[in-house]
Amino acid sequence: MNLHEYQAKELLKKYNVPVQEGFACSTVHDAEEAYRQIKTQYNSPFAVVKAQIHAGGRGKGKIKETGINGVKVGKGADEIADIAQKILGGTLVTLQTGPAGKVVHKVLVAQDMYYDGPAERKEFYLSILLDRAKKQNVIIYSTEGGMNIEEVAHNTPEKIFKEWVNPGNGLLPFQARKIAFNLGLSADAFKNCVKFVTNLYNAYTGLDCSMLEINPLFKAADDKIVAVDCKMNIDDNALIRQKDLAAMRDVTEEDPTEVEAGKYNLNFVKLDGNVGCMVNGAGLAMATMDMIKLSGGEPANFLDVGGTANAQTVEAGFKIILKDPNVKAILINIFGGIVRCDRVAQGVIDAYKNLGNITIPIIVRLQGTNAVEAKKLIDESGLKVQSAILLSEAAELVKKAVA
Repeated sequence: MNLHEYQAKELLKKYNVPVQEGFACSTVHDAEEAYRQIKTQYNSPFAVVKAQIHAGGRGKGKIKETGINGVKVGKGADEIADIAQKILGGTLVTLQTGPAGKVVHKVLVAQDMYYDGPAERKEFYLSILLDRAKKQNVIIYSTEGGMNIEEVAHNTPEKIFKEWVNPGNGLLPFQARKIAFNLGLSADAFKNCVKFVTNLYNAYTGLDCSMLEINPLFKAADDKIVAVDCKMNIDDNALIRQKDLAAMRDVTEEDPTEVEAGKYNLNFVKLDGNVGCMVNGAGLAMATMDMIKLSGGEPANFLDVGGTANAQTVEAGFKIILKDPNVKAILINIFGGIVRCDRVAQGVIDAYKNLGNITIPIIVRLQGTNAVEAKKLIDESGLKVQSAILLSEAAELVKKAVA
């Protein structure tokens, strides 16, 4: 689960991680008020307005309707209001959103961190994530932070450092000091960085993050170390014990079909193909998508109905797949282990009748427990549903459907 920048920063503050202070605003009036509070509190005429979407590259991205960048510095209440008006409700397009972009519902009006001379300040990069190959958490950091970190990693990989952390031991003091040393810090900045990294790692583990990225990690002119931006992903599997975090989910940032699938406990990912697929089991789903490609089609989705598929889940899956206008055929590939194939077949028949007006070919391949009975049910239903026992048979039917 992704969080917005303003949400992530509020969580970091609970772990004593210094952050760029600001206020989340959904209206122009709120943005003006936020600016006045920032000006009073920090005695600065400047503030930065940041579009809040679940995507990176906001500073380089532009609002379709107004052409303004997703992150903009302003001076004075009128200028901040003008920037907020041009961002709120607009569609922000970045490299990560693709050309469709994402609608901005909130902005973060934050304090200007770039006070005093540029010689006294520095931007770094730091992130924490899980290295599955080594079965350890890894802190990735660089002296070259900012908007061009991807170019740094590509062009000068020697400037990217990694520090692996054994989950059983946690981040050890010498590792935090090593990070601060490699960033070239000294004196108070060094001490502040050690505290920052230690507290940030505690936040990463305490919040059950799957990824926590600070870019830029900022050394101010007074040697304070501050998180100017933050991207935080929470492990979905941990939400059962992180009720407060689950309540922070913003479904407006997610694909509507994926949100609807979640209501029925369906594992769904929308793709760009022309063959919808409904399968039980992630491994079988991957094999099915491979088979669709070998047959000349392109998978329109990944949909795993799980091991307890029934008429309700099958019908819900049908509805979700049929919302995609690019789908030219639907392949249902079920292996009957825990679930009996004849029950799935009956679910397909019931769903077909309830939905009605299904004009695209539907291929059903059922194998395993009661597969023969399931094929008989479908063949005798009188519906335009084609059945198959072998995977090769299903592949041939898919090939004909998309030809």
